[in-house]
Amino acid sequence: YLANDAVDIVLHDTNTQPPFSAIFIGTGGSVKVTTGAGNSVTFTNVMSGAILPVSAVTKIWSTGTTATGLIGLRGV
Repeated sequence: YLANDAVDIVLHDTNTQPPFSAIFIGTGGSVKVTTGAGNSVTFTNVMSGAILPVSAVTKIWSTGTTATGLIGLRGV
């Protein structure tokens, strides 16, 4: 995956962020996100070191997210 920007993700249940095109998972677990279309979905059993290729993610929830060390990637 090619990215031109990477930022540490701060989990929050209400605040949105500029959209990510993928999420790097430091330590595996569940990741609850809200997409650019406004849908909330939880990815379960995401492995450590994985890149979750979900574009236009605007929120990564603290409630429902057990994975840690998340880094938001923004594409080229």
